[in-house]
Amino acid sequence: MAAIVGASRRARTGAALATLVSLFAAPAVLAGDDAKREMRGLDEQVQEVKSEVLSIATELDRLEERLLYPSNTQVAVFVSLASREPFRLDSVQIQIDGEPVARHVYSFKELEALQKGGVQRIYTGNVATGEHQIEVSFAGVTASGADFSGSQSFGFSKGAPPKLLEVSLGGASGEASIQLGGG
Repeated sequence: MAAIVGASRRARTGAALATLVSLFAAPAVLAGDDAKREMRGLDEQVQEVKSEVLSIATELDRLEERLLYPSNTQVAVFVSLASREPFRLDSVQIQIDGEPVARHVYSFKELEALQKGGVQRIYTGNVATGEHQIEVSFAGVTASGADFSGSQSFGFSKGAPPKLLEVSLGGASGEASIQLGGG
């Protein structure tokens, strides 16, 4: 009988202990769910703030460009390669009215992008309205491995709207060629 009472007491103690554990665990589980919901809510808020910050940064960049390069004085120079040119462009130098304004040495990835039809903005700056000279110089290597370079000057007229100039570079049959668009 004492063994039965002892087993019964142990069973009740075990049941009571299980009940207590479940009572204490339930709020922890509920608190865990609340914490997870709060974390998801915080993650969503963080993503919204990041999105807003990126939007503000983009707008600031646009405002900065408008302030630094007002449309009545802005000139932008872009570089592209003439289609299907079998040469490797190494570097480009740009002068406007005898003043060096841009110089760029091309990496493999940049050259690959240009060869696939990409266009690079090499320079954005200010010039007064009126007549100007742009001089473009470039160096490269032909398909046969021979070094070559070219240089050419072009005149362009700057009016009130922004001026966009595209410099198209080529090296067909070892001859350096430079064309200016938008001039």
